[in-house]
Amino acid sequence: MKVTVKILNAFIDNNSGGNPAGVVLDADELNNQQKLSIAKKVGLSETAFVSKSTQADFKLDFYTPSRQIAHCGHATIAVFSYLSQLGKVKQGWYTKETIEGTRKIQIDGDMAYMQQLAPKYSAIKKHHKRILNSIGVTEFDIINQPLLVNTGNSFVIIGVKDKNILTKLKLDFEAISSVSEDLDLIGYYVYTNETQGKGSDVSTRMFFPRYGVDEEAATGMAAGPMACYLFDKMAIKKEKFSIEQGHFMPTPSASKIIINLDIKEGEIVSLMAGGKANISREVEIEV
Repeated sequence: MKVTVKILNAFIDNNSGGNPAGVVLDADELNNQQKLSIAKKVGLSETAFVSKSTQADFKLDFYTPSRQIAHCGHATIAVFSYLSQLGKVKQGWYTKETIEGTRKIQIDGDMAYMQQLAPKYSAIKKHHKRILNSIGVTEFDIINQPLLVNTGNSFVIIGVKDKNILTKLKLDFEAISSVSEDLDLIGYYVYTNETQGKGSDVSTRMFFPRYGVDEEAATGMAAGPMACYLFDKMAIKKEKFSIEQGHFMPTPSASKIIINLDIKEGEIVSLMAGGKANISREVEIEV
């Protein structure tokens, strides 16, 4: 059987850059092993499989080259941006079913947004030295201590003082994977307040070797926790954040992720993470 995989760049910045994701529509007949096999052959950080749902508008399954994961931000944006381009969704609200429940999706013009939950914060002080060593920085290089943030998935947020430090991280992916396994993380989101693009709040890099991906250009599921961290821990009290990513990868691919926080009585109750996507090519995979 041949399966057509659309490759879309999600979270593009000024219609370029972005993070590529595979998208397979009408995936109802594929089993889990076939989906994993396709994701391995596609070779991108994530591939999304779209099928019918009895509890939401669409069912989405996400696979890295090594395993299934519960959620993926840029693949979600790729799916719904593409569905919008095909005319299968219109302006308004939709729902996606995942292995961890149902989430809201909003289509607003040429932007697609996905829902994340209210943030939970966890102190991880005993792991600080391991975390800093795994990215080759010292206490002098960081803004404040690493913090675990969860808006549906767990990430460690690490702030460094400038983009020179962010560019020159000395990465030990085996150590990052070990810490991520111990703390049940997707991975690390490292940021600086020094940005490349006008209007951006922070510039970031994302590492998740635990899931078979050393670094990627845009991570919507991490940008949500990042915005919550800026609001709650850095006291930047606004409802909309622009997170840039991908500028400092070995092969740069500039990306922009927009986060809209839902604030009630001074507290974040949920958020929507969004961006644009465009199709770049398609591949046929034999399974």
